[in-house]
Amino acid sequence: MRHTHGRVVQVESLADFDRRMAAGATSLSGWRVRAVDLSDRTDRLARCRVAGAAFLGCTFAPGQAERLLDQGALVLPVAPGAPLDTARAELYTAAELYGAGPYESSLDARAYAWSQEPPTPETALAKALHDHAIDQALTSWVTGRRLVGVMGGHALQRGSEGYAAAAALGHALGGACTVATGGGPGAMEAANLGARLARRPAEELTAALADLARVPAYRPSIGAWARVALEVCDRHPDPVDTLGIPTWHYGHEPPNVFATSIAKYFRNATREAVLLEVCDGGIVFLPGAAGTVQEVFQDACENYYADESSLAPMVLVGRTHWTETFPAWPLLRALARERPMAPHVHLVDTVAEAAALVAAGAPRPERDAR
Repeated sequence: MRHTHGRVVQVESLADFDRRMAAGATSLSGWRVRAVDLSDRTDRLARCRVAGAAFLGCTFAPGQAERLLDQGALVLPVAPGAPLDTARAELYTAAELYGAGPYESSLDARAYAWSQEPPTPETALAKALHDHAIDQALTSWVTGRRLVGVMGGHALQRGSEGYAAAAALGHALGGACTVATGGGPGAMEAANLGARLARRPAEELTAALADLARVPAYRPSIGAWARVALEVCDRHPDPVDTLGIPTWHYGHEPPNVFATSIAKYFRNATREAVLLEVCDGGIVFLPGAAGTVQEVFQDACENYYADESSLAPMVLVGRTHWTETFPAWPLLRALARERPMAPHVHLVDTVAEAAALVAAGAPRPERDAR
């Protein structure tokens, strides 16, 4: 049984699966079960929580795949070859990634299934070429724009106060700059939504939030989650440009459809670095957990060593969250002390304060996406 970084567990044989079951596993969230015959393991699967698991090219007893899908798992067939253009010249759109059919047959799902096939020199080269092409397309896309990043928890559900606040932040920023996020669900989706509707009155954003709340999360159905969002897009043509930078590394987390341009990478490390680097107008950090904390200090490292002309604001929203729940603020403030970055780090209570700090900033010099 082979573990990978973080919450992802790779299971590539029936023996691996059985050992984990014997050890008392009750939740398969974060598992990637690849090419395993589970036809005789229906009873064991029934005793487990499968939401957040991905089954890639597995075999099941009749009806079991449908039951897993209903319970929030991702079940994908094997993709025989690279399903995407490794030399593409433009960023993706949501319509391209999702298509018109069920999510399981979409380009996004097929690319993820292909990426999880056993590695070969050919597939490694194809992924590298694809990500290089996305780099080039992104470099062209960001030129002449001032990008402000919004980071925050992926688990934030539609209909919650936090989701509405993230959308309000995107709405406030979208008229003054280009909003960029990690391109996934939760706070990222909300910020892209708000920015997309930045030219629309606040009442239309409120109506869109109410529509989306009918499907609060992408589990159990990514398709239903995406469809209601695409309907919101259809009702609001002429969007403001906004950027999402997701990754197939977290393929069980679908890209949100509100980013008008999507730079989707295979390599998560590349994606993380690029996301922080293109946000030359600063970054707002909404409440989040481990991933957001990582982004705070990755950005802090960039600012710590940067010369004064390259500094950008870092704004943490939620005093209690960042001083008590996850006390990143005291360490960030200590790092900034007596450094040129000191005036550029902020802790505020509301998204309105955060927007005021970054929206009026002067544009910084252009730079490449890498």
